Amino acid sequence: MNSFNPEYTVRKIREEMREYVTRSGLKSLVLGQSGGIDSALVTVLAAPVCNALNIPLIGRFIHIETNKPDEGDRANAIGKAFCTDYKNLDLTPLYLATKQAVEEAPLGSALDTHTGGGTAAAPPAHDLSHRIRMGNIKARLRMIYLYNLAQQHGGLVLSTDNHTELLLGYWTLHGDVGDYAPLAALWKTEVYELAKWIARNELVFLEQQHALQRCIDATPTDGLGTTNSDLDQLHAATYAEVDELLQRYCAGDRDKKLMEHPVILRHLNSEYKRNNPYNVPRERIAEN
Repeated sequence: MNSFNPEYTVRKIREEMREYVTRSGLKSLVLGQSGGIDSALVTVLAAPVCNALNIPLIGRFIHIETNKPDEGDRANAIGKAFCTDYKNLDLTPLYLATKQAVEEAPLGSALDTHTGGGTAAAPPAHDLSHRIRMGNIKARLRMIYLYNLAQQHGGLVLSTDNHTELLLGYWTLHGDVGDYAPLAALWKTEVYELAKWIARNELVFLEQQHALQRCIDATPTDGLGTTNSDLDQLHAATYAEVDELLQRYCAGDRDKKLMEHPVILRHLNSEYKRNNPYNVPRERIAEN
C-alpha cells in the first residue's frame, strides 16, 4: 500500500463532499449512528461541511433488539457532540411485527401451503443463517427510516462503508448502503488512521475527543447479532491482517494458501453484491 497522508485525505474528503452537496442542491445530510468507527468518522468529517454550508447534519441511532448498550452509548456521544439534530430511537416493535409478517414456514413443512395458514416455528437461536436473515431485515428497516428522513429534509443518506467492507461484501443489499460514500476508497486500517489523526489534531473539546476515541477503541461489530465481532466472521485476528490479505490478492498474488483463506473466499463469494443488480447484456438476449 502506498504511503498514506491523513491530513491530505481529511481535507480532500471534505472538499469533495462540499462540492457534491453544493452542486446537488442538498438541504441536509443524514446518517445512521452505530457506535462504530466508520459512522463516527463519517460524522466527524461531515460536521464541518454542514456547518460551513449551514445545513443540518442529522444523525440517528436506531436500536433494534440486538444492539448492546455500549453501542448506543457511543452513538449517543458522537451524535450529541457532532450532529445538528440527533435522536436515539427504538424500532424493535416494528422489527418484531415485520419479522412475524414476512417469515414463512420452511418449504415442504406442514405449514407450507398455497393458502397460507400457520406461522413458521422459530429456528434455534444458534442458527447462523436465521440470524443473518434477521440482521438483513434490521438493516433494511433502518434504511427505510433514514431514507424517509432524508427525503423529508431534502437531503441524502451518507454511506459509512469502507473499501475493505466493499471487497468483502460486508453489507446488506438494499440495506445499509446510502447515496454518498466518503470512505469507500479507504482501507479499514486507513479509517482508523484518519480517526486517530483527527482526534489528535482537530478536536479541541474533551467531549468530542472522548466520543471519537471510544469508537476507535471499540470492538468492531455489525450490531445485527450475527457474531460477537466483525473479525469473528472474517476469521482474522486484526483488520491489518485482513487488509494485507486483500491487498496481496488485488496485487495479483494467487498463492494457494492465500486463495484458501476465509477472507479471500468471502471476497470471491460476494462478487454478486458488487455487481447488483446484474443487468443481462443486450447482446445475449436480442438479435440486434
